[in-house]
Amino acid sequence: MDDHLLGWLRTLDEDRLGRILANRPDAIAAPWPRRLDTLAQRLSSGFAVTEALRGLPLPCLELAQACLVVRPATPERVAGLLGASLDEVTPWLDRLRDHALAWPDAHGVIHLAEAVSRCWSAPLGLGEPLDRHLNSWTVSDDMVRTLARGLGIPSQGNKRRVIARAGEVLADPAHLAALLRHAPEGTRELLDLFAWDGPVRDVDGGRFVIAGTPERWSADHGLLYRPSWHVAEMPREVALALRGPGYHAPFTPEPPEVATIPVDPEEVDHLMTLAAPHAVERCAALLDNTSKTPLPLLKTGGVGVREVRRVAKETGCDEDETRLLLEICAVARLLAWDEESGGMVPTERFDRWRLDEGSARLRVLLSAWWRMERSSLRRVDGRYGTVLGDDRGGADVARVRRAVLTVLAHLPSGTALSSDGADRDSLVRHVHWHAPMLDPALLAECAPAVLEEARLLGLLANDALTDLGRALAGLADRAGDESDDSVPVVEHDPMLTEASTRALASVRRSALFGPDLTAVVTGPPSAELAALLDRVAERESRGAASVWRFTPESVRGALDLGHEAGELLEELAAVGTIPQALDYLVRDVARRHGEVTVRTVGCVVQASDTGLLAEIAGHRRLARLGLRLLAPTVLVSAAGAERTLAALRENGFSPVAVADTGEIAIRRTRSEEPRGGAGGRLVLLPGGQVAELAETGNALPHLVAEPAPDPYEHARRLVAAGQAAEQGGRTWAVIGRMATRLPTAQQSLLGFVVDRGVRAGITLTGGLTATISHGELRGGALDAWCEEAGDYLEFPLAEIVEVRGAY
Repeated sequence: MDDHLLGWLRTLDEDRLGRILANRPDAIAAPWPRRLDTLAQRLSSGFAVTEALRGLPLPCLELAQACLVVRPATPERVAGLLGASLDEVTPWLDRLRDHALAWPDAHGVIHLAEAVSRCWSAPLGLGEPLDRHLNSWTVSDDMVRTLARGLGIPSQGNKRRVIARAGEVLADPAHLAALLRHAPEGTRELLDLFAWDGPVRDVDGGRFVIAGTPERWSADHGLLYRPSWHVAEMPREVALALRGPGYHAPFTPEPPEVATIPVDPEEVDHLMTLAAPHAVERCAALLDNTSKTPLPLLKTGGVGVREVRRVAKETGCDEDETRLLLEICAVARLLAWDEESGGMVPTERFDRWRLDEGSARLRVLLSAWWRMERSSLRRVDGRYGTVLGDDRGGADVARVRRAVLTVLAHLPSGTALSSDGADRDSLVRHVHWHAPMLDPALLAECAPAVLEEARLLGLLANDALTDLGRALAGLADRAGDESDDSVPVVEHDPMLTEASTRALASVRRSALFGPDLTAVVTGPPSAELAALLDRVAERESRGAASVWRFTPESVRGALDLGHEAGELLEELAAVGTIPQALDYLVRDVARRHGEVTVRTVGCVVQASDTGLLAEIAGHRRLARLGLRLLAPTVLVSAAGAERTLAALRENGFSPVAVADTGEIAIRRTRSEEPRGGAGGRLVLLPGGQVAELAETGNALPHLVAEPAPDPYEHARRLVAAGQAAEQGGRTWAVIGRMATRLPTAQQSLLGFVVDRGVRAGITLTGGLTATISHGELRGGALDAWCEEAGDYLEFPLAEIVEVRGAY
C-alpha cells in the first residue's frame, strides 16, 4: 500500500471519493472495504491498476509517461514536456486522479501508483536516471570522483552530492554540447542512436575498452553505461539533453477522425430484424445436427475443415456462419465434448435454451460472443484458425471486440463506417486512441473480423451499429470472462432485453403453402417454424423471403426420424393452409414407408437343446427381455448381453458369455467401494438463512451475492468512519479471552483473519459453517465478511468451535 495514496484519500470529500469508487468498481467489489487503509490497498493492487489503465484513452497514458520522466512532476513541468498548456493537460490529469492512478502531494507534485511505473520499462523511450546508475553498488566513490573530474566539475563532498552535480551538467544541453566538441569523431552519431532509438542497444563490448573510440569516451564521461558486456544504456538526463530543448513528448488530446457516410436508420433496423432471427434459427439447426451426428475433434484439437463444411452443407449455413456459431455455442455451454459419443454434442443447457423465448435465446448467444476469447473470422497469413482449436487469442481478443463496438456506438446517429479500405484504417486508429494498451497488430487483424461477426449476429448493418449492437456496447465493463458459466448481468440487462425483443418482433410463425409443393415465408422465420420446414422440406433460398420445397425424399427423411404422416400434416396445418397436392404427397410417401424393416437385437442366445431354448422363450419372468425364437437352437434378445445374462441367472439358468471369436469369455469385475454416509453440513445462504447441504463431493451451488454498494453512498460512510483505530495490539488478547472453545493455534489463525484479512473457515455451535475474511472485533463478536451470505455478519467469539484454513 502506498502511504502517499492513503494520505491523499483522507483529504478527499465525499464527491471526489465517490467518483473514484464509481470509476474503480474493483475497489468496492465484495468484500467491500470499510476503512480507507483497506481501500488504499485495493486501489494500489498491481492487477487492478493495470485493468484501470486499460480503460483509459491515449492522452492519459501519454501524461502518465511524462510524469514518470519529469522530476519533480509538477503539472507545469509536465505540460512543458508535452508542449501543451496547463488547461489542456488538467482534464486528463483529473481523469487519472478520478481513477486513483495519480494524486498530488502537499507541494503539488504528482505521484503515480507504483504499478503504473511497471507498465513501461522505458517511458518515452528513455532509460533510468543517472543516479540509478551511479548509486549502484558496482560504482565506487573513486569512480564517481573520476567522472566528476572528466566532466570538469568539483569532485569534493560525499558521493550523493557529486552525483547531483554530474546530473545537472549532463542534463544541460549547453554543457553537453560543449563537452561533445572534444569527443572523438562519430560520438554524436552513436549517442543519437541511443537518444532516439534507445535507451538500451546491443553494442560491441570490445570497443568500450579501446582508448579513443566513441564508445570508450562516452562511457568515461557518463553518457553510456553497460549493464552487461554487449549491452549499453543511456541515462535519462543525457537522452533528454541530446533531444534538445525543442523536444516535446507525444500528446494527442483529440482522437483521430473516423471516416463515415450517411445511412438510412430504417434500413439498418430492417436488416437487424433479418439477421438476428436468422442467427438464432441457424444456431438451433447446428445444435440439432450435432445431436444426430456428434462433431468429432482432430487429434491436434479443434474441428476439422471437412466437418465444418459438412455441417454447413447439411444445415444450410455458409462456412463463416458455421465457424462463428459453433464457437459461440461452445462458450455458451450449449455444446460440449461427450466422451461416450466421441464428439461435441448439445448439453442439457441446450434443452432449456430451446424452450426459452426467441429474445432470451438471442441474448445467450450475444453474451457468449461478447466474452469469447477467440476471433472466429480472424485471418492470420490469409487463413482462418482451427474452429475450437487451441490457438485461442486470449482476453485481448475480447477487449478488441468490446473496444470496436464501443467506438462504433459513439458515432453520430444516421452515420456508418465508410466501406473504403483506407477509411477502415481510421477506425483502427480511433480504437487505438481509446484503448492504447491493446496490441496494435492484434487490433489490425481482429477489427475486420469483429465487423463481420457483428454483421452476422445483427449487431451491425450497412456498416452502422444497430440498436441491438448499441445495447450490447453499453455493457463493455460487465461482459465477464469466457470461463463464466452464466452472465446474468448481460443476459438480463433491461436495454438489451428490449432491443433483442424488437429485433425478433418481425419473425414469422406461419408459411404460405403453394400447389407446386413449396412453402414461402415472407420474412425471417421463427426458429420453430424453420425447424419444422427443414425437417419436412428442402430449403431452396433464404433472405427477405425463404422458400422450401417438399419432395418424396424430404418427407421420407421426416418419417425416418419417427414422425407419422398425421402428425406432420397436423403440424403443417398449424402454420398454414395445406394444399391437396402436399397432403397427397405426405400420405403417399407414408403408405410406402416401412416396406422393408431392419430390427436391432441386443444379443443372441444359442443352445443345442431345443427344449431348453423353448422353455426359456416361454418363461414368464423373462418376457421383459423380448426373446424371439429365430430357429430351434437360436434365440434373439432385445436386451444387451450383460442384462440377458443376469436375467437368465436370476431365474435358475447357467448361461456363459461368448466372445466374437466363439470362445467363452469370463471376466472378473471389481466391486465398487461403498460410499460414505449421507452426512451433511449447515451453511449460511444469502440473507443470513441457514441450509443443510449433502456431502456429495460436488461444489456448492451458485450463490448470488448481494450487489456492491452505491459508490457515493459508500464514500459517505468511508469519510464518516475515517481511519479506524489500530487494533493489532489487542487482537490476540481479546480472542484469547473470548474464544475459549478454540485451541491456541486456531486462535492465532482467527487473529490473522482480523489483522491481515486472511480467509478461513469457521464452525459455530450447532454445526453452522461459514467462510470468512476481513474481520474486525466488535466487543465479544467477530464482524467479518461471510462468503456464503455475501455480506458482513457478526459471529460471537464464544460460539466459534473450530477455525480452519481456506485456500
